[in-house]
Amino acid sequence: MISDRHAPTQQPYGTAYEQMLEKVRYEGAYPTLERADEAVRLVLAGLGRQLTGDERVDLAACLPLEAARVLTTQIPDPQPLTGWAFVKDLAARTGASLATTRWDTGTVFSAVAAYTGPDLLTRILQQLPTGYALLFGRAELTPAA
Repeated sequence: MISDRHAPTQQPYGTAYEQMLEKVRYEGAYPTLERADEAVRLVLAGLGRQLTGDERVDLAACLPLEAARVLTTQIPDPQPLTGWAFVKDLAARTGASLATTRWDTGTVFSAVAAYTGPDLLTRILQQLPTGYALLFGRAELTPAA
């Protein structure tokens, strides 16, 4: 099946992905599943540009198929962004405000964290530059000197 990503989504979501969208819609106070889907696709595509290796593969395996596809179709950037630069990059790509983009990011990352479990999330955060822990709703831990 060939899909045009600019065309409105007409096909029904898979059950697991719809449950993920419902969680994001509820927690993010989005008016529709379509708006939640926009946020999920934006943030997971951005994360797919940051994450590499086993953590990327393991995260994709935890997510519903549609979400995993969004994550894994991205080519990782050679220079990973800090958490704040990540939010600014997503805002620049969409034209949304920094506050809205930060909200979208936190809401989607909260849902992603529910799929990963604490061990995988810790590994993901160890791979990413500083600033992501707060986006995932965790304290930013710095290694002891």
